[in-house]
Amino acid sequence: MKGWGWLALLVVALLSTAWARRSQDLHCGACRALVDELEWEIAQVDPKKTIQMGSFRINPDGSQSVVEVPYARSEAHLTELLEEVCDRMKEYGEQIDPSTHRKNYIRVVGRSGEASELDLQGIRIDSDISGTLKFACESIVEEYEDELIEFFSREADNVKDKLCSKRTDLCDHALHISHDEL
Repeated sequence: MKGWGWLALLVVALLSTAWARRSQDLHCGACRALVDELEWEIAQVDPKKTIQMGSFRINPDGSQSVVEVPYARSEAHLTELLEEVCDRMKEYGEQIDPSTHRKNYIRVVGRSGEASELDLQGIRIDSDISGTLKFACESIVEEYEDELIEFFSREADNVKDKLCSKRTDLCDHALHISHDEL
């Protein structure tokens, strides 16, 4: 009877480890896809487009404390993007890396709605994957909204690694491969 207890404990430990890795792969993939989508959306905005920020109240000297800032990286635009970005997770599929057995999430639909030119062999595309990825994305946006706005309000290099690995710890940056490298 004692032997069965150890065996059951071992099985539970292995299953929880597998579940944790699957969960980390999912949240890491959602974070990386979220960063890709936000970077693309920001790049689509005319760099000359601005928005007025600050107080519209008149100061005692008759002036206003209003500043024009680039719209693309404004808090108003980023907040708007965060409200809708997770809907794009339906445009991603899941691929399992044959050497590491880790899951990667790859955009399988082109930006204008056409099928991607990627070789889709080995990429699983279904509503369960996109629904789970969307839920993970929404959880990330809810939990890290301030960090996302902070990171995207200014231009930065290597946002995926800085945000998804270092700041939020959603990715194990030593083991994960970028979507761009595939």
